[in-house]
Amino acid sequence: SEPAAWMCRTSYITFLFSLQNQNYKGHGLSKGKEREQRASIRFKTTLMNTLMDVLRHRPGWVEVKDEGDWDFYWCDISWLRENFDHTYMDEHVRISHFRNHYELTRKNYMVKNLKRFRKQLEREAGKLEAAKCDFFPKTFEMPCEYHLFVEEFRKNPGITWIMKPVARSQGKGIFLFRRLKDIMDWRKDARSSDDQKDEIPVENYVAQRYIENPYLIGGRKFDLRVYVLVMSVSRSRPARSQLTEAPSPPLPGCLGPQGCKWMIQRFRQYLASKHGPEAVETLVQKVIISDKHCFELYGYDILIDQDLKPWLLEVNASPSLTASSQEDYELKTCLLEDTLHVVDMEARLTGREKRVGGFDLMWNDGPVSREEGAPDLSGMGNFVTNTHLGCVNDRKKQLRQLFRSLQSQKKASS
Repeated sequence: SEPAAWMCRTSYITFLFSLQNQNYKGHGLSKGKEREQRASIRFKTTLMNTLMDVLRHRPGWVEVKDEGDWDFYWCDISWLRENFDHTYMDEHVRISHFRNHYELTRKNYMVKNLKRFRKQLEREAGKLEAAKCDFFPKTFEMPCEYHLFVEEFRKNPGITWIMKPVARSQGKGIFLFRRLKDIMDWRKDARSSDDQKDEIPVENYVAQRYIENPYLIGGRKFDLRVYVLVMSVSRSRPARSQLTEAPSPPLPGCLGPQGCKWMIQRFRQYLASKHGPEAVETLVQKVIISDKHCFELYGYDILIDQDLKPWLLEVNASPSLTASSQEDYELKTCLLEDTLHVVDMEARLTGREKRVGGFDLMWNDGPVSREEGAPDLSGMGNFVTNTHLGCVNDRKKQLRQLFRSLQSQKKASS
């Protein structure tokens, strides 16, 4: 299938404190066509949060427990690792992860692939185009790039660096440092583990330049969580999204002692009132192995600095779907409902849609223009991509119109 990615316009910002001989199990073994409409969808998941609520309330969807056959499985990563290569799936079956999602979601692999993409861009489009790929902080994998890191460290004395374990999340194992001797004990541990082959090797980290001038709201740091739904991928084509058009007046913040979450619409309004319209460009690198049975809802964490420059910090393959407030529950309910609309187990969509609910089609074997017709891709002249991140979201009206139109088309063709 063609590579396709969708961006959710309703994301949020979070305020923070300072096939070999194997036994195969088959699923979805009905012999219908891939796009045949189905009255009943058998689903399975182990996640008992907002996702379960959405799945149970979806018309025609029936929960499967234990070892029953399923059509749709929102699985966890451990199941994918253990079972994907040993599971036969019929054409219509879908699961919620790509088999090597870690190419984006492990911190060291993400940086490796972004650096590779930047070099590819320089070869194919020149240094000026490659220079646009500067949206992630300077990063080194430790211990294998330790000497390269030391060279860079000595070029810029006095700046702050942050060490992050490559495979951990939720801030575990992270620490800041400004002096090389602050990590010498860690480096010694790495050497001793390398020498002791019978021992478990030292955990890999990335050393990343710390963004010391973050944009603050009410004196608080924050990061943006942007949801990107990837339906299929291509190794050779990057997807570029462009955030444009800032709306007008701001809304008051909810900056209590425990911090809070803002919808990105509110953040856009705040920035527009403070700074005026601002264009922000981001890149999404496609390095995942595509499989027609797979889709993935990624959570991109982005930091904005005082110059309104976005920095990609990390990508999450399993963004939290547990709600922390009523507003968060409503956001995630809509997000998941629209994810299921795009995955389209019911086979209602035509494949030509550019918007489904809160999702805008960003990439469909090439950048998707807001306007109909062939876009001007020579230097990205007046080309405006199909994203309205942070804009007012009339998703209910859009969905009503979309499905009413699809129903009319179906009646007309029958």
